[in-house]
Amino acid sequence: MKKSMMKKLFVCVVALMMLPAPSWASGYTETKYPIVLVHGLFGFDNIGPVDYWYGIPSALRSDGARVYVTQVAAANSTEVRGEQLLTQVKQILAVTGASKVNLIGHSHGGPTTRYVASIRPDLVASVTSVGGVNRGSKVADVLLGVAPAGSLSNTVLVSITNGLAQIISFLSGKPTLSQDSLAAANSLSTAGSLKFNAKYPEGIPTTTCGEGAYTAKGVAYFSWSGAKPYTNVLDIIDPALALTSLAFGSEKNDGLVASCSAHLGKVIRDDYAMNHLDEVNQTIGLINIFETNPVTIYRQHANRLKNQGL
Repeated sequence: MKKSMMKKLFVCVVALMMLPAPSWASGYTETKYPIVLVHGLFGFDNIGPVDYWYGIPSALRSDGARVYVTQVAAANSTEVRGEQLLTQVKQILAVTGASKVNLIGHSHGGPTTRYVASIRPDLVASVTSVGGVNRGSKVADVLLGVAPAGSLSNTVLVSITNGLAQIISFLSGKPTLSQDSLAAANSLSTAGSLKFNAKYPEGIPTTTCGEGAYTAKGVAYFSWSGAKPYTNVLDIIDPALALTSLAFGSEKNDGLVASCSAHLGKVIRDDYAMNHLDEVNQTIGLINIFETNPVTIYRQHANRLKNQGL
């Protein structure tokens, strides 16, 4: 009887050893090149105990990834933010000794990373756009339409938003970064995005809702996004995203960016049941409990980059 039990136990152990390594196995997120995270509009690296990329850097680092969280202007044009990011990329390469980085940008961070990859492709292995404003946002179009340049409403709005951006930069320890919310709105508008894409077209789809080139100038391009503005009744930001989603009519969106506008390079998915903040595990982890956890998605993507030699 004992021999029979031992034999069965031995068979089970051998079978378990032959199973594929689980996603939490050591080295699962260990990419060849460092991962650099780039925040969106009114974003930050961290303010006190609150991280913009809530729980994501630590989850990536836990299984081997080298992760760096950057801080660019909370509000400014894509080009200005891109130059700020480029400076930090060079610093990261100098510190790590790596030859390239994997850039992951959320929201306005999407085109910000694209700028760096376009002008310095030799420093970038991949660009991943998460809920990226790659073809503009109708929310920005509405704001510019309601408060056109030169109007009193525009002056008031710009003053408030510039003040907010300066407060964010101060609290996150970068008070000297230049802020210009009007330049940010113009960059994020449909017209501004089209001008930007004409100068920096890498990875942009040639059809309205298609995929772009998977690689350009030696850089790999990926994207994913959400498509559900309201996802958690406990999240105080969700009602605001449900309101801004009205700007898109029947078009699939995450509350701030249309799914098709977020397309770049290889589209992993554009219909996660997430809103714009869920895409970075905000607000403080209050996300859709019926969808894949965003932290898991970042881990899976790091493994994807690893498997492609990036």
